[in-house]
Amino acid sequence: MNELNDMRVFLAVAKERSFVAAARELSMTAPTVTRAVGALEERLGVQLLLRTTRQVSLTAAGAVYAARIEPLLAAVAAADDEVRAEAGHAAGLIRLNAPLSLGQRILPNVISGFRVENPGVAVSLTLTDRFIDIMSDSHDLAVRISEPPRDKSTIWRKICPVRRLLVASPGYIARNGMPQSPDDLDELACIAYDEEALSETWELSSGGRTRRVRAGRVLAGNNGELTAKLAENGEGIALLPHFIVEEALASGHLVPVLADWQAPELWLTLYYPPYDKLPMRVAKFSDFFEAYVTTTRPL
Repeated sequence: MNELNDMRVFLAVAKERSFVAAARELSMTAPTVTRAVGALEERLGVQLLLRTTRQVSLTAAGAVYAARIEPLLAAVAAADDEVRAEAGHAAGLIRLNAPLSLGQRILPNVISGFRVENPGVAVSLTLTDRFIDIMSDSHDLAVRISEPPRDKSTIWRKICPVRRLLVASPGYIARNGMPQSPDDLDELACIAYDEEALSETWELSSGGRTRRVRAGRVLAGNNGELTAKLAENGEGIALLPHFIVEEALASGHLVPVLADWQAPELWLTLYYPPYDKLPMRVAKFSDFFEAYVTTTRPL
């Protein structure tokens, strides 16, 4: 390994406080990471890390060294990106996070299509419906479906609105009748979709009228696919993004409920750490993703 690479590996271990976690982050084996740090310590003649069975921590010398080399390595990465940008090439690793349902349904084709055009870019994808802290979770960008962003510490890029609708199974409607207004909804049969699997309040509007309905008194889930399946099983009514339930609607396993009443739109958004300038690989992926979900596969 070259010295720059050993330095990058050391910084990853210092941040993760673990050789195994750093190896996972770098897509390397733990022994390779251990050898890289050992080679760096031998070259410097200084111990940089304290190793115990429970954790890894920086020595005083390691803390000083990490603080000095981090901006240097960032500058090297920025220089690499600038040179590639001048040549029109994108390369490097994109650490991407996205919601589970969107990731499973949309991102395989997005990533494959993007890599056809940009074979030098690698992608590390994690899926979670939890709203991650991009500042501390070491991602280059994240895809979110949420209300309009309010966080001023990160960079946001709105892609498109995401329509939601109320749905239920034909069996549920046959047993309970089709609601004619939100006042007809049985709160005990309203299934909440919340990232913490807690109750939620649906705000429904029609013709200037607004009604609020409490969901999740009996059933709540933190995943859209799970919530949709509970609705298909006749457990009640769910409020979900159209792209999650479109197949079930087409097959008749779910039917729309209160189609004249609308919930506030959510937004499909990309957000990033506070870059001075987006790395070329991230900017190109963002453009490709936006084109795909607004033209090739609209939500």
